[in-house]
Amino acid sequence: MSIEQLTRAVDLLANQVGHWTPARWRDQGDQLHKLVQRFADQAADLTGTPRRDVPRLSDLALPDQLKVVVADLVAASPPHELTAAAADEIAALRHTLT
Repeated sequence: MSIEQLTRAVDLLANQVGHWTPARWRDQGDQLHKLVQRFADQAADLTGTPRRDVPRLSDLALPDQLKVVVADLVAASPPHELTAAAADEIAALRHTLT
């Protein structure tokens, strides 16, 4: 899985949830936040920096937070296996959220 495919998967997920109602965020927003945290942790591990909790600023900010942490992950030059696993996680979440 290429970096471009991972970035595309992020864009698809962000577009999918971008129109959610507050009720939908209450029901399913935690799943997206957990994914954001997982990718932030992976980026920290790759760069040798401490893991930090990603604040849940607001539900509407979560798609942007996902884009930022994936950009951080990509900047850390992840191995192919990690890139593929990240894209698979995003695809699985997209499927779950439909």
